[in-house]
Amino acid sequence: MSDKIPVQQVEPEVIEFDLYEKRKKIYTRAISGFFQKIRTRALWVLMLGYFLTPWVNWHERQGVLFDLPARQFHIFGVTFFPQDFFLLAWILIICAFGLFFVTTLFGRVWCGYTCPQTVWTMVFMWIEEKTEGSRNARMKLDKAPMSKSKFIKKFNKHSLWLLFGWITGLTFVGYFTPIRELLIDLFTFNAHPWAYFWVALFTGATYLFAGWMREQVCTYMCPYARFQAVMFDPDTMVISYDYNRGEARGPRKRSADHKAQGLGDCIDCNLCVHVCPAGIDIRDGLQYQCIGCALCVDACDSIMDKMGYERGLVSYTTERRLEGETSHIMRPKAIGYAMCMVVVISAFMFFASDREALGLDVIRDRNRLFNETPSGMIENIYTVKVINMDQASHRFEISVSGLDNMTMIGRKTVTANAGEVRSVPFSIQVPPTALEEQRNTIFFKVESLDPNYPVEKITESRFIGPVSK
Repeated sequence: MSDKIPVQQVEPEVIEFDLYEKRKKIYTRAISGFFQKIRTRALWVLMLGYFLTPWVNWHERQGVLFDLPARQFHIFGVTFFPQDFFLLAWILIICAFGLFFVTTLFGRVWCGYTCPQTVWTMVFMWIEEKTEGSRNARMKLDKAPMSKSKFIKKFNKHSLWLLFGWITGLTFVGYFTPIRELLIDLFTFNAHPWAYFWVALFTGATYLFAGWMREQVCTYMCPYARFQAVMFDPDTMVISYDYNRGEARGPRKRSADHKAQGLGDCIDCNLCVHVCPAGIDIRDGLQYQCIGCALCVDACDSIMDKMGYERGLVSYTTERRLEGETSHIMRPKAIGYAMCMVVVISAFMFFASDREALGLDVIRDRNRLFNETPSGMIENIYTVKVINMDQASHRFEISVSGLDNMTMIGRKTVTANAGEVRSVPFSIQVPPTALEEQRNTIFFKVESLDPNYPVEKITESRFIGPVSK
């Protein structure tokens, strides 16, 4: 007997594919249900908050205004300055841990209910349905040759998309420029060219992302879809298909005994696929394209109701529950995120409460190191900026110390309105005999003259002069 094993030459099959698959248009079917009512209400809250906030006034100014030229960021009764940006870092950290905590518990509810891409896409899909008709009507319309009726429907849809995109862009720019003046200037062609540019840019971005790209933004551009699985565990609430209950799939009459036919509860109607904005089949298992919008849940529940079956074939559930085990809401990972949130929120509240109500910035004139006056005095020029971070007007007194026989020439008392930065020029003159070094440290002090607002601020600067002989 031969000890050799027979072998056969096998040519490997080479399959070519694109890393970026060409988009296939998704025709979604409208559906109503419990979770869609929640999404609709969330949409109204977010939309009204976004579009109405710039129009709300607060003490004779726009309530929320990020004034970049003045470097002032007004959020109703609080004004933030560039030196307060460390608070923004704390806010971002809080948001990050909050997102991790919610994702660990409930999956991608942020994506499904509150993400701007999701919310704006919902609006654009609603416009598309109202102008072009239902899912089947839209599919038929796209396959039909161009006609007057088709042109009018397409024109109306894209016109409304652009209009809504323009309102979105105008509102966004209105957070950085007083929106009432901006609106008038845009229509009278008196706005700055940059205003037209930014409004046009965000109009186009909204039109492109919400109207054309839609699920591609979530699939290819959003990093959250890629790393979300790291925060998932067997106890995370995700949208899942109950395989044990649903299989085997198959159509049947409502009056039929499907158990006797060896069928599960899934009638294979594909309605869960038709309503999905990402175009996936939830019955294939959890996929990173799923944004947790629960459209498939409401669709499946509606079919279960018609068939007289129990709801929940597609539902928010956990891996452990699908396996018949007990699921736990709070577990070490979730508790860890919650503790981190508490620590970061506490730190933010501490730093926010300890935030200085008065700012002082001293800028020395660098054009000349020093001047020598006709009387023989050594002179340095400064600009003192008094920053009133309070929401009321106050009077302040400016003083300087650090060298003997200093003469301060300039306005020593100033009034700064709420959130105002007052720039005051000063000339400091010192006898040459008082200068022992070429670079001397001096101190500027600003203190409030209001007894009900006892704040002060001291900062150091340099006085440059010749070395005293």
